[in-house]
Amino acid sequence: MKYVLIFLFPCLLLAQSGYDRAYATFDKEKNEQARLVNEKLLKTNPNHLKALENLGDIAGLNKNWDKALGYYGKLKSLKPNEANYHYKYGGALGLKALEVNKFKALGMISDIKGSFEKAIQLDAKHVEARWALVELYLKLPGIVGGSETKAVQYSNELLAISAVDGYLSRGRIEEYFDRYKAAESYYKKAIAVGGSKLTYQTLANLYEEKMGTPEKARLLLEEFENKKTIN
Repeated sequence: MKYVLIFLFPCLLLAQSGYDRAYATFDKEKNEQARLVNEKLLKTNPNHLKALENLGDIAGLNKNWDKALGYYGKLKSLKPNEANYHYKYGGALGLKALEVNKFKALGMISDIKGSFEKAIQLDAKHVEARWALVELYLKLPGIVGGSETKAVQYSNELLAISAVDGYLSRGRIEEYFDRYKAAESYYKKAIAVGGSKLTYQTLANLYEEKMGTPEKARLLLEEFENKKTIN
């Protein structure tokens, strides 16, 4: 199922910060201390929202998806109209789907999708949930609901909320289907409106990893560094 579904941990911006990268810098000792502090808070107040959320995030960073789902599930029950709780629940469920057998994972797709859709229903400008749905519809095979059309739909919604996210997500779609020139065009638009390191790095990665033009990647990143120095 790992080649069918791909998710990034929900406390990070989807499709912009990889889970593995986050885990590489994860301070286990510091977060173990945080876990103990938050568990102590729950003993005096079992419905402490921030403690529950922190513990869910810590469990996720430790790849303990069932525990994360328990915390996020309780948060949804306590505050059902909070979009981020549904979003985080969907993300943790998606990551759990990567680790179970493919038949069980297929049965989880509806709940994963529903969690992200609920987040959007509750927060019309929820960027991360739309990124998650772009990834979901790209990675799922058509027979179980994958759809480029749906991915583009959520990318267009992102564009209406945040031009940078809209162009990056559309570039992501084009890159996924090996339409590299189109992806390049959208990534350039993201640079034009955003100009962040992320936008430059995304296009540089396309040049180096997909288009076989490492020199263009080098010059692009050099351009960003020069711009940063001037600013």
